[in-house]
Amino acid sequence: MLDTSPLTAVVERFADRLRAAPQSRLQQGAAAAALDLARELAARARDLEGLPPREMPDAGIFVVGDQVAVAGRDLAEALGSVREPDGAKAPSEVLDEAVRLVERAEVRAMR
Repeated sequence: MLDTSPLTAVVERFADRLRAAPQSRLQQGAAAAALDLARELAARARDLEGLPPREMPDAGIFVVGDQVAVAGRDLAEALGSVREPDGAKAPSEVLDEAVRLVERAEVRAMR
């Protein structure tokens, strides 16, 4: 079973920073960047689970931290349950890409 703790750690750190961010920072683009990230993580999880695409709704700037956390946990769970790689990428590669994606989004959103 794949250790997804690197993903959950970086997702929780970013989600906590978003929850603590002032409204002005969220309005200046942090919320938009976070929502884009949450949507991407959710899409990757749904793809791994073999589910049809479904876009995460924009629920407002004050919930994007929770949206990132939920989408990140969903992806970690999907990665942890993959037994045999049937796609072009191994689950460990998908995990590494997701960690980098979260780190880049955090840098963009919180600068």
